[in-house]
Amino acid sequence: MSKHEPIELKMKFHEHYQMMWPFIKPYLFRAILAVLVSIPIGALDSVIALALKPYMDVVMIEKSERAPFYIPFLIIAFTSMQGMLNYLATYLNTWVALKINQDLKRHLFKKLMKMETSFFDGHESGVILQRFSADCDTACTGLLDNLRIFIEKFFSSFSLVCVLIYNSWQLAIIAITVMFLALLPLSTVKRRIKKTIQKSVLEATKIYSNYNETYSGNKTIAGYNLQGYMYRKFDDALIVLFKLGIKMVQKTAWMTPLMHVVVSAGIGAVIWYGSSLIVQGAITPGNFVSFITALILLYTPVKSIGKSFNNVQISFLAIERLVEILNIEPKIKDKENAIVLEKIKKYIEFKNVSFEYRENVPVLKNINICVKACSNVAIVGNSGGGKTTLVNLLPRFYDVTQGAILIDGVDIRDYTLKSLRDNIAVVFQDNFLFSGTIRDNILSGRPDATNQDIERVLKLVYLDDFVAGLKDGLDTQIGERGTLLSGGQKQRIAIARALIKDAPIVILDEATSALDNKSEAVVQKAIENLMKNRTVFVIAHRLSTIKNAEMILVINDGQIVEKGTHEELLQKENGAYKALYNAQFKNN
Repeated sequence: MSKHEPIELKMKFHEHYQMMWPFIKPYLFRAILAVLVSIPIGALDSVIALALKPYMDVVMIEKSERAPFYIPFLIIAFTSMQGMLNYLATYLNTWVALKINQDLKRHLFKKLMKMETSFFDGHESGVILQRFSADCDTACTGLLDNLRIFIEKFFSSFSLVCVLIYNSWQLAIIAITVMFLALLPLSTVKRRIKKTIQKSVLEATKIYSNYNETYSGNKTIAGYNLQGYMYRKFDDALIVLFKLGIKMVQKTAWMTPLMHVVVSAGIGAVIWYGSSLIVQGAITPGNFVSFITALILLYTPVKSIGKSFNNVQISFLAIERLVEILNIEPKIKDKENAIVLEKIKKYIEFKNVSFEYRENVPVLKNINICVKACSNVAIVGNSGGGKTTLVNLLPRFYDVTQGAILIDGVDIRDYTLKSLRDNIAVVFQDNFLFSGTIRDNILSGRPDATNQDIERVLKLVYLDDFVAGLKDGLDTQIGERGTLLSGGQKQRIAIARALIKDAPIVILDEATSALDNKSEAVVQKAIENLMKNRTVFVIAHRLSTIKNAEMILVINDGQIVEKGTHEELLQKENGAYKALYNAQFKNN
């Protein structure tokens, strides 16, 4: 351990305390009460040992029947009291742990909702589950449970040490010295297990991810016969977890048998020296029996304390990981004094916009366009050219690397995120629908919409007859991610969600590319209803859907290579748009 390490540990503890305090503070009274209740639970362990001294001296030495008759009943009464207090401490401790756990998870979930898209791009689902949920359980429940046990054992040990000293200070010196020798290895536990626990957490996230991928990709797994591949991935993670579990045992499990040996040596030394003290008359047999009873009660938890101490360290390491999450600040957030975007009045401008996901790997290069309000712009180009990235910058799913996006001359980073996104509706190629009903998913566009609003948008997306034919109508369950609907139905619900939002800016990201011709024709009519009197950005694969666009941008390799109307672009000899158009319609 370096000379700076104690200072660093102290600083870390102080930081962890500061971060966790707001979650502990509302329940501090009950938490303290649970601690206070744990004190007599531990202290009462000494009653049996203390009571044996007068009882054994009278019965064994004096061989008298005048032994205090109340002592057995007193032991039963104290033990019963200890049991009731134990129940109360467990109840209070569990209540506090669950409340803190709930509040912490609520806070972390709110933070998760604020994280930018790049955060999710860089973290697998298993990591999210582990860091935002499982670590809370480990930190709160595990720590408080073990804290209660340690408080009980501390006061139990303290009271039992008092009994030892009362009966024989000479034997007490031996017993206490042995106890400290047994506990000495615990000082190195955290350092030895930290890396192993971190690796175990990483592998556990892979297990979560495997389950999620199996659920979400079940059709792909079945269609490509990937069951063996998925099983091998899962099995590999289990094997690594097994090895790490064994490594944990190798690093920590030796402490328990070592403590057994040390403690047994202590008991042996006490019996040897205690026999000598009895012969010398320094202590009575009652003292000795009371001492041995207290010693066994003291040493029994010491022999198994290694496992509990490991669990406490695991909980502390979980808190460290939680503090890391709590310290994360979203990269995309409101500026101070950000203004509210009421509506778009004049134009949207991309001014010298460049963007890169990874440093020095540009995806968009010096994009300059100006789009008038209530006009529609189509974006086409080769796959991977940056079309989707361009429109993802407008609602600030990502922030530009260079340049600026302006709405009515104001940088979108100067608007509040909420007001900016309130003014934008997005229909993706693969739209995400929530588990629940058709009504729930449409209302996610505008929760305060009326039944009349819903009926209106259903007609506009040509879903009114379909919904009317369902037994439960709008309250029909659609399954997770809308698995009980066809592709066209899912798209039209997504368009209905965008319509009911009534946002002045609409982004359509290849909204019909995954549909057959019949479904596309219906969805295209719904899209035309959505586009009326709005500023629209359309990413299109099928060029037949964008002939009437007021401006068409051709983006290849992150650059605008052409722009103009459909007719203007077809006039360009060897033009990029003309090549795309001819490739799609050469057989017509």
